[in-house]
Amino acid sequence: MKNICVVGVGYVGIVTAACFADLGNKVRALDIDKDRIAGLKKGTMPIYETGLKELIDRNVEANRISFTTSYKEGLKDAEFVFIAVGTPSGVDGEADLQYVATAARSIADHINEGMIIINKSTVPVGTGDWVSDIIYEQNPDAVGFSVVSCPEFLREGSAIGDFMNPHRIVVGSLDEEAADKVAQLHLPLRAPIVVTDLRTAEMIKYASNAFLATKISFINEIANICEDLGADVMEVSNGMGYDSRIGPAFLNAGIGYGGSCFPKDVKALAFMAEEKGRHPQLLHSVMEINTDRRVMAVEQVKSLLNNEDLTGKTIGLLGLSFKPNTDDMRDAPSVTIARLLIDDGARVRAFDPIAMKEAAKLLPDVEMVENPYILAEGCDLLMVNTEWNEFRQLDLKRINEAMNEAVLFDGRNIYDPEKMAEFGFRYRGVGRGYNGR
Repeated sequence: MKNICVVGVGYVGIVTAACFADLGNKVRALDIDKDRIAGLKKGTMPIYETGLKELIDRNVEANRISFTTSYKEGLKDAEFVFIAVGTPSGVDGEADLQYVATAARSIADHINEGMIIINKSTVPVGTGDWVSDIIYEQNPDAVGFSVVSCPEFLREGSAIGDFMNPHRIVVGSLDEEAADKVAQLHLPLRAPIVVTDLRTAEMIKYASNAFLATKISFINEIANICEDLGADVMEVSNGMGYDSRIGPAFLNAGIGYGGSCFPKDVKALAFMAEEKGRHPQLLHSVMEINTDRRVMAVEQVKSLLNNEDLTGKTIGLLGLSFKPNTDDMRDAPSVTIARLLIDDGARVRAFDPIAMKEAAKLLPDVEMVENPYILAEGCDLLMVNTEWNEFRQLDLKRINEAMNEAVLFDGRNIYDPEKMAEFGFRYRGVGRGYNGR
């Protein structure tokens, strides 16, 4: 059993804390947000994540995890300190490191000899060295500590499974002994461990996310061409995915990526490249294609309704979160799409199984309703924004009968075009070729 402190109880931090506790360690989860910590002490989760509450409750009962707002309490006897605070995009796309800096200074005030400080947040290349400098500046007497990079590769909606069954663990440090200790901490996960220097580990995270975002934008570009040439992008991506050099993951055409990672990480990597005088044209194209998908979705809605604008039309949005199994609305395509629809004169209604509370804060002009069948009542068009599994099993006959016009734009390609035609819908998916004509 190791003594661990996790600084930050946002998405990455609380999952990291809960999972290390479940592996038998003594974990203190620390955050300066008093409301979040008070909520956790009462059993209220700061995020929605499948299985998280059950995991936290079990480890609270076993006395393996506790919550605090005090660095003095949180760092007491801590051998490993994970920094898992937010790194949002700055004005020019750069990562905003103010929370990392605050955490580093606070750690410096209570540092113990031999402590290993681990950057779990996604941070620009060179941040590990910068954290060391901050600690020395804040506490010139600090000795015997090490800084390690151990980036997270968690997917929202399946984060606990990803933590417990990782594809790999990346550990970066200039201190071989510290890197070995962090590697040992992760041994129970039985995953390949990649040990590098600090900056290489930081770069692995950015390169990984940028590549996955590139695959999404690539297949969306192919979808555009498929629509013009009469091919079906779903069959194209299926045929591509069998090639082991390509693989099937992240080849689902749709209305683009969103969330807390891909948008900001691609921007941050492009910013880092430009700061060094490079021209990251591929990264800019990835971002441009992703932005265009949202605008194109609204144009496709207008085309389906044979309207130059949407004045007087009622549009229903099926799904709001950027992906299923989460309530995360950060950079969700639905937000941009809803605003564009409203600007074009439409009345917009929406349903999401989990995210409506968060969505209402961003979309005050959108009417939130209780279920998909209420949503369909009086709608001129339904649009799928999030591929929640429950949407795949809707009573489509009932949906059809409730609508003013049985028109559906499937922004995630979850329905079969032929089946939709059988149910009497005027249907259009993304890049579906003949089926969209």
